[in-house]
Amino acid sequence: MTRADLLEAWHAHLAEGRRRSPHTVRAYVATAARLLDTVAVDDWGTLARIDTGVLRQQLARRRADGLTNASTARELSALKGFIAFARHQAGMADPAPPRMRGPRVKKGIPRPVTPDEAVNLAVSVEEEASAEWIGSRDRAVLMLLYGAGLRIAEALSLSGGALPLGETLVVTGKGGKQRVVPILPLVRDAVADYAAKCPWPLPKDGPLFRGAKGGPLSQGMVQKAMARARIALGLPASATPHALRHSFATHLLGAGADLRSLQELLGHASLGSTQIYTKVDAATLLDVYRHAHPRETG
Repeated sequence: MTRADLLEAWHAHLAEGRRRSPHTVRAYVATAARLLDTVAVDDWGTLARIDTGVLRQQLARRRADGLTNASTARELSALKGFIAFARHQAGMADPAPPRMRGPRVKKGIPRPVTPDEAVNLAVSVEEEASAEWIGSRDRAVLMLLYGAGLRIAEALSLSGGALPLGETLVVTGKGGKQRVVPILPLVRDAVADYAAKCPWPLPKDGPLFRGAKGGPLSQGMVQKAMARARIALGLPASATPHALRHSFATHLLGAGADLRSLQELLGHASLGSTQIYTKVDAATLLDVYRHAHPRETG
């Protein structure tokens, strides 16, 4: 085989087999191409035997090019995926990639994730999943948390009767209180993609989100998937599933939403619970100001 053959097979696997976005496919193929330029292999068997030492050297070269911790972590995720694919192609009994942790990231002040980070987290959980339908499932759950402001328990309590999602969704929150939340096209598409790929039946009176064995999906599985994605992207420990709901609220407030409307969307019993986001938003703005004008604050 040639270098081009290896890259073409990897491209087809990502684009057709895993249905990754064009941006992800380009980035992952470029990462694989850089590795092949370094190790100069032309068959799956040799590529499959690459170990952590080679990967560390490759990442060190990339760090020398100026990659940030987050970008390096994403590069490692792409490399591990490529090696796992090579091991599968080579017929290895255990196609799992070499175990290697991404770069450490300093813990900072808890903060909402940015819109880009929220989308990247959803994409990352999809890429790191053990099966395509599980990746689609985890992405759909996270999009409901960030795109609609649902609590994780609210998302997992949805039944198959919610399908197909429309422009709004009736959510049952704490104390059995119901509220209506708008559903963005991106969220609808993510849930529809999961429903189409889920191997288990989704009856109207059964859980919408299923575990690997067909039972109701647990919060712990979502939290673990989010933790893996957070580490892969080099995000702080504060980037939890619940942080996505906080980010939904903070970003809406920053865009001009009033507190009463935000209270309704979040399902808060009192306005006081919603007012915390005014402090979060002010703290974020003050942090930006201090970094831009370090001598202007006492």
